[in-house]
Amino acid sequence: MKKEGKIKISSENMMPIIKKWLYSDKDIFLREIVANGIDAITKFKKLTAMGEAKEDCKEYCIKIDIDKKAKTLTVEDNGLGMTEDEVEKYITQIAFSGASDFLAKYEKAGGDGIIGHFGLGFYSAYMVSDEVEIFTKSYKKGSAVHWTSDGNATYRIEDCDKKERGTKIVMHVSDAEKEFLDENNIKNLVRKYCMFMPFNVYFGYKGDGKDEPLNTTLPLYAKNPKDCTDEEYKQFYRDTFMDYNEPIFWVHLNMDYPFNLKGILYFPKVRNKVELDRGKVKLFCNQVFIADNIKEVIPEFLMLLNGVIDCPDIPLNVSRSFLQNDLQVQKISKHITKKVADRLISLFKNDRPKYEKCWDDTANFIKFGCIKDEEFYNKVRDIIIYKDLDGKFVNFNEIVGSVPSDNAKPKKDDKKAETPKTVYYVSDELQQAQYVKMFKDAGLKAILSDTFIDPHFLSYVEYTNPDKFKFMRIDADFDNAVKDGEGVEDTVLADIFKQALGNDKLIIKFENLKSTVPAFIITDEYMRRYSEMGQMYGMTDGVLAQTMVVNLASPIIAKMKDLDSDRQHFVANYVYSLALLSFKKLDVNELDKFINANIYLLDNYMK
Repeated sequence: MKKEGKIKISSENMMPIIKKWLYSDKDIFLREIVANGIDAITKFKKLTAMGEAKEDCKEYCIKIDIDKKAKTLTVEDNGLGMTEDEVEKYITQIAFSGASDFLAKYEKAGGDGIIGHFGLGFYSAYMVSDEVEIFTKSYKKGSAVHWTSDGNATYRIEDCDKKERGTKIVMHVSDAEKEFLDENNIKNLVRKYCMFMPFNVYFGYKGDGKDEPLNTTLPLYAKNPKDCTDEEYKQFYRDTFMDYNEPIFWVHLNMDYPFNLKGILYFPKVRNKVELDRGKVKLFCNQVFIADNIKEVIPEFLMLLNGVIDCPDIPLNVSRSFLQNDLQVQKISKHITKKVADRLISLFKNDRPKYEKCWDDTANFIKFGCIKDEEFYNKVRDIIIYKDLDGKFVNFNEIVGSVPSDNAKPKKDDKKAETPKTVYYVSDELQQAQYVKMFKDAGLKAILSDTFIDPHFLSYVEYTNPDKFKFMRIDADFDNAVKDGEGVEDTVLADIFKQALGNDKLIIKFENLKSTVPAFIITDEYMRRYSEMGQMYGMTDGVLAQTMVVNLASPIIAKMKDLDSDRQHFVANYVYSLALLSFKKLDVNELDKFINANIYLLDNYMK
């Protein structure tokens, strides 16, 4: 026999799930209850605008109060209220959304500002309550209604003597959740979740004209950028993020088409890797806080910033996996990236002195964004700047314009292929000071590239511009301008070093440099980069291969051959340690050997 029917859900089984699993954080219940009140007020205002309800000229607001003796937390609104039938329909039927019903009925009038679409928000109160009461009076004619339930699938409904329009939710807080009877805790939750709600939210409302709302009904991001001052932007930043370090600059997002998006993104000072992880972008929907750092909406690299984004068009009632594939969300994310890039480009073109002044604090963010987002890189590639050896800021186009092309051949069958240009860089001005002097004396160009993200970024630029750039640290190779003729191979000296150091992977090269210092240099740009990135990710501490360049112009070289084998062995190891010092951070064994060598020298000097 074949049968058809509807699947039934027992509220007895649903309530324990709602209490424990409805939201990941219990404190979100307050946002849900307050947001329901905001919806009720918004609906009533729309009804009055359409002539279906009568305005009473009272302030629309939400009132929150605590009664520690009765162990109750109360949230009251003066919105449209509910009739008994509406209570039966919207409260006793779990997940039947009153907002959805309202929007369907008044679709032509527009539903902007309605928050709730899920029908479960009210039941979040049971996450912290043993019992919940509703006192409500509709704007329509009829008696006020009192509804109560202990959350065990039964309820009681009856008339009550509530005089004024609106709804009052009374939550009997359970003993295990008594933290929600603390005044400061509730105020902090209101500031966290309801700080920008469109109607005033009061705690302990007295009605004497001295009540101060806990929220701001017109946040700065909702205003026209033309109407905002620099001081207002800074104050909004301080109030929102409790950060009293002034932001470097900001981007004000304000658009209504093809989607509704408002917000402000602030560039904080970011100088190191630790600070790079501290950003927080708050996501709002119709001025109701949703969550921090929703990566499906906000590009990952922008989470390094501090900011507020309000976008009612984001479908927050679906899973994150859906958000990742939603075309509207992707457009919003790309638009946010574009606006940030546009702001940076505008600052570079219209106020380059300010841009350069901010660069040290924003460079890591911009470089990280380039590595993470190719479209962002393509937009800002021409405004990425570095200091040259004279302390002047230059971008890559300005750098390569002053660098002769290498003798690299174009790609086969590609007559138009560009010849890559070598750009020399300094990763540590103090450590590489002798090479900087050599370059300056020879009139050569180099850039200062000393942040933790630069090894990754320079590799990324090379990878995306294989025919345009190649980067070499200032001590990794030698331009012809610093040489004094070609070096001559010295097999005797090479054997001395190889025997003394016992390093089969060490390659010995000889150069005649115009300067007598340095005497010895460790090169190999790409092996060193590989080692640096390996150390960053905890993969390796060593260098796979090394090339030591011996400067034949150094007087030390001429003396080495005249030493006995023991002294040759000592000097070879010592100068090798010196060369390593300017090449990389010494590991434990290398450092120990170097310290012992210096102790030996001091001991002999003092004899």
